[in-house]
Amino acid sequence: MPNLKLGDVVPDFKADTTDGSIQFHDWIGDSWAVLFSHPADFTPVCTTELGRVESMSGEFQKRGIKLIALSCDDVESHKGWIEDIKAYNNLSAFSYPIISDPKREVATLYGMMDPDEKDAAGMPLTCRAVFVIGADKKLKLAILYPATTGRNFDEILRVIDSLQLTATKKVATPADWKQGGSCMVIPSVKNEEAEKLFPKGFKVHDVPSGKQYIRTTEQPE
Repeated sequence: MPNLKLGDVVPDFKADTTDGSIQFHDWIGDSWAVLFSHPADFTPVCTTELGRVESMSGEFQKRGIKLIALSCDDVESHKGWIEDIKAYNNLSAFSYPIISDPKREVATLYGMMDPDEKDAAGMPLTCRAVFVIGADKKLKLAILYPATTGRNFDEILRVIDSLQLTATKKVATPADWKQGGSCMVIPSVKNEEAEKLFPKGFKVHDVPSGKQYIRTTEQPE
C-alpha cells in the first residue's frame, strides 16, 4: 500500500454510504475504526466476509471499534447486497455502513486498487485491504489480501487487542499472543523501571548469547 505508512494520519474524505453521507474523520470521532475494502458487490467471498464481521460486531464494539466497509458499486447496489449477506449468513440485522466508491476515489487515496482484477467495464477493482485506524486518525495496521483469499477477522481482533494494549503499556506481544497471555517487556525499559511498571514481576530468560533481552511479564491491566 504505497500511499500510506504506519503512523501516518489517514486521508480524510467525504463519501456516500448505506447510512448516508459521511466525512470520514468526523465519523471516526474519538473511536478506533476498521476500514476494509471489497472487490465488488454480489461476490461470494465478500458475502462471507461482511457476514462474519457483522456476527462479530459486538466484539469490535466492546473494543471501541467502529466498522466501515467499501466497495466500488453504488449505494443502491450495496443495499440489495446487504439482503443477500443477511440471508446467507443467517443474520437478523446489518449494523455498519458500506461506502460507495464507483469512481475509485477513496480506493486510490488509500492505495487499495488491484491492477489484476477488473469489472465488466474493464475498471480495476479494489483488493481486500484492511486498515486499523486509531482515535488519533493515524494508521495502526494495514493488511492486503488478494481477491481470492478471504480474511481472518479473528486475527484482526487479536491484532487490535495487541495494538490497544501496547499503545498504553510498555510491552510487546509475542508470536501467536492472545488476550490474557504473557507479554514481552520492551527493550527500552531498564530492569529498575520494569520493577515499578510490573508489580507482579517479570522473568529474565536465559539464552546462549548471555544477553538479557528476553523478559516476560503477565499482561498488564
